[in-house]
Amino acid sequence: QVQLVESGGGLVQAGGSLRLSCSASGRTFSSYAVGWVRHAPGKERAFVAAVYWNRGTTAYADSVKGRFTITRDIAQNTVYLQMTRLKPEDTAVYYCAAHSSSGYLMKDPQNYDYWGQGTQVTVSS
Repeated sequence: QVQLVESGGGLVQAGGSLRLSCSASGRTFSSYAVGWVRHAPGKERAFVAAVYWNRGTTAYADSVKGRFTITRDIAQNTVYLQMTRLKPEDTAVYYCAAHSSSGYLMKDPQNYDYWGQGTQVTVSS
């Protein structure tokens, strides 16, 4: 069982930056893919980015490529999502999520087995 704890959301103006953090309670992220999924009002959940813990390989949604960066800190057992050049359309609840993996990264949120409680990101225009 993997328990995920997120932090770092908040209110920021368009063009600004935020960093989200996700840590695991009770175990390491070894052999897991850890990702971020966002859910905006009136929209379906959407994949944002993911990293395969063992190798550091990453995947991004087209809408955030070049603006968001997902990284991992092995010593801290934490995954970060650095968000830059934020836009109002990035406003959503951001969830950290994880699925067991031998190297692949899922982009469909339905394939993630473990979820954090979510953190609100609001970008004002």
